[in-house]
Order: sequence, then structure tokens, then C-alpha cells
Amino acid sequence: MLRPAMSLALVGTAATAAITGFAAVLLLDLSVLEGLLLGAILSSTDGAAIFALLRGSTLRRRLARSLEGEAGFNDPVAVLLVLGFVEAIAHPPHGPLDFLVEFAIELGIGAVVGLGVGWLAVQAFRRAQLASTGLFPVASLATAAIAYGGADVLHGSGFLAAYLTGLALGGALIPAKRTVVAFHEGMAWVAQLSMFFVLGLLVFPSQLADVWVEGTAVALVLCFVARPIAAWVATIGFGFTAAERVALGWAGLRGAVPVVLATFPVIEGVPQSTEFFNIVFFVVVLSTILQGVTFEPLANRLHVTTNEPALPRVIEETGTIRRLGAEVVEFPVGPEDAIVGVKVRDLGLPREALINVIVRGEEAIPPRGANTIEVGDSLHVLVRSSVAVEMRDLLERWRTGPVGPPPRPPRQVRAHATPFTVRPWDPADGDPADPTTVAGRKVVDRLRLRRDTAGSLVLLDDGVLAVCGETLALGRRDLLGAYARRRLSRATADSDRAWWAEVIAAVAR
Repeated sequence: MLRPAMSLALVGTAATAAITGFAAVLLLDLSVLEGLLLGAILSSTDGAAIFALLRGSTLRRRLARSLEGEAGFNDPVAVLLVLGFVEAIAHPPHGPLDFLVEFAIELGIGAVVGLGVGWLAVQAFRRAQLASTGLFPVASLATAAIAYGGADVLHGSGFLAAYLTGLALGGALIPAKRTVVAFHEGMAWVAQLSMFFVLGLLVFPSQLADVWVEGTAVALVLCFVARPIAAWVATIGFGFTAAERVALGWAGLRGAVPVVLATFPVIEGVPQSTEFFNIVFFVVVLSTILQGVTFEPLANRLHVTTNEPALPRVIEETGTIRRLGAEVVEFPVGPEDAIVGVKVRDLGLPREALINVIVRGEEAIPPRGANTIEVGDSLHVLVRSSVAVEMRDLLERWRTGPVGPPPRPPRQVRAHATPFTVRPWDPADGDPADPTTVAGRKVVDRLRLRRDTAGSLVLLDDGVLAVCGETLALGRRDLLGAYARRRLSRATADSDRAWWAEVIAAVAR
């Protein structure tokens, strides 16, 4: 969803600023530059407001991801627009071509610095041996400062650089990630409170009566005209339906970001900058009440919602598990999920992952391969960090399918030289935990998976069973069962005894 999110952030933000700005020129008797400055201040959606909206929403995942990406990317765009118009008002003349060139250069430098610092930060975090997990949030703050300062020194967008650096760290598997995320969530709320506190200091109730009609009109133009048109234009060519584009247009919540942007002209002494704060007040209030309250009902009427949360559950972690290189995933099973009715052994879990417990109602069920997944279940999966990315892809298939073993092809009748074979595993046979062919025969089903080491019990296309591992045993059920019983009687390790007992039980069915 990167392309539509970028289009909404660039094209959508600029179009919103232009439409709102010219409306402000007509409604507030401002100059064109002053009107465009006000439009730029109000052009950016607020990340915290959007995330709060989506957290309780069931909006389609594609739309939710587009709104998430836009809320992050459009802040630097709005900042550059505001700074450009402030500069044009404070130091005229300032040609439009110079404005566009400077705008492109700042975005380009900010993007390069942000991506570069982000990549270096991920490598440093993965190799860092810090004394306490509490030092990782400090390191993340230093990383953001380096990204912002580096871009600013090179005359680029420090806001964009810091955002992309944070995006790189947030999307990577780094130590103490949950600690870092929790820290920055707290910092974000402190920043939100500070911005609204500043809004309260700079907006005087006695002055609101003079502009409440014009301010409300600008807010309504922004909600009903500028944002919907901008979202419609920005999503051309991305395959969104008309209903989805309407939903995107109504999801343009404003919050603390316009408050921050409104301080820029105040600092520079731009005429009527205090009046801009009064306009921001009406926009934030109306956007929160009007769009925030009605968005989910509108999305339901437009049929752009699903049965699952718009924001997927994040991978949960505890300090001990995380330090040991593992993570815990909680997967709530909805009625439309593809894994409903599928047995645990057919979920396609990699060898480095296993289900700890199935929570069904008020009951915790120890998972077994024969357990069937039901609607309302909550699966708690322990997965090693090395396969966390693969696990995310698997979770998506659990939602949408396909899940479970493919239909078995017709049995191939072959003449066998011997009814039973035992030999060392040949590396040319592939991964013994997930082979595709064994002894030249296609694997049609993986019946059991060995967890302590690479191994499996598989069914071949001619009906023969094979136990894969350090040793390959291949033959009819009765002969393979007798072989497994002999191995069980000779096994000394608990893990070996458990494995051969599991093979015996599976072969006997």
C-alpha cells in the first residue's frame, strides 16, 4: 500500500492545501499567499487521530494501511508547504518555480538521509550489547536526532528524515522492540498533550466570536469538499472502488499536527497568524466530532469493512522471551478466517514455531495435532525471531487462505524392488523437515513434524510412508510401524522416544 499512501501524502496534501486555501481567500478576505498558508496548515491529517480511529475500526486492511502510511508521510509535506509560504510572505518576491525546486530538493535529501540513517541504525541496534533494555529507547532518540540534524545540515527535510528512520526501526526486528515502541507511544501522548495545551494558550474564547462563522465554514469546506476531492484525485489509477475512495475522503481527521504548524507563522510574525489558531480550533473540534463519530457507521454503510480489526494485532513479547530470540503471536480466529475447521497439524507452521495454547472461551486447551480450529479461538504461537517475517505471511494466509494440505493426487501404482528401505538421509533429498520428493517420489502430505530437530513423517504419491531425518525409512505402514517400534525400544534420549512414539501412533491410524 506504499504507492497509494505516497500519492495521498503528496498529491492529496497539496490538493487539500490548494482547495482549502482558495476557499479561505474568499471566506476570510485574505491574500492568496495567506490563504494558501492557512490551507497548508490544515492540509495534513493527524497520525495519532487516524491511529485512534483505526484502532476501533474494522475498515478493510488495504484502506487502513493506506491511511496509516498517509498519516506518516504527509506531515513532512505539510511542514515544507507551510515553511515555503511563510518564507514567501516574509521575504517576497518568491517565484513559484523556486518554491517547487526547493520543495523537491528538501524532500529528496530528507528521504536519502532518512533511509540511510535508518538502515545504519537497524544494523547498529542488532549488534549493540547494551547493559539494559532501557538504553534502547535512549538510542532511538539519538538516532532520530542524528537523522533530523543530518538532513537539516544538508538543507533537506529533517522531519521526513526522522520519520523514515523511525519507520525503518519500527519495521525491523531489533532488540527490546516492545520497550522502544512503548516508550515512544508515551512520548507521543506527551507531545499531543503539549500541543493541545499550546492551542489552549493561544486561542482566546473572546476572539472566537469574531471568526466562528468563517472558521466553521472553512472547516466544513475542508471536511466536505477539499479532503474528498483531494483523496479522489490522489487515488486515481490504484484500483479503489468509488465506496473506498469516499471512505478515504471522509477519514481526514485533524488533530495536533495543525496546532504545531500554526505556531510557525506566529514565530515568524506573519499577519493574522493568531487568527489562524482560531480557525485551527474549529477545524480540530469539528473534525473530531463530525468525522470521528460518523466514520465507522459510514464505512459500514459503504460496505468497506470486514470482520477483523483494521490494525492487526502486533507481535507481543515479554522481556525474557525476546532476549532469548523468540516472540509470541496472538491470533484471534474470526468467522471468515480460512483456518476455521482446519486441524492444528495442517496449519503449515514452520519448524521454528509452535502453538503454545488455544484459548476457547474461558478455557485454555493444550494444542494437539488433531485439534480443530473453531471461530472465536485465540491461538498463542511461539515463534523464533529468525522466522518472524515468514510467520507474518503465514498469518495472512490464515486469514485469506489457502490453508491445509492440498488435495492428494491419485495414487501412483509402481513396482517396488523392496517393500522397505532404510538408508542415511541424502542432502540431495532436501530439507528433512519439509521435503518435496523422497527417493524420487512426490510428497503429497506431511503427517507429522519433528520439533527438536529436522525431521518429519510424510506420505508419498504411491501410498508409501517415509520417516525423514538423519536416517530415511521408507515402506508400507506395517513395516514402517515395526521399524518405529524397534527404534523406540532402543532410544535413550527423551526426544527420540517421544518422536518414535508419535510416529507409531500416526502409522497405526
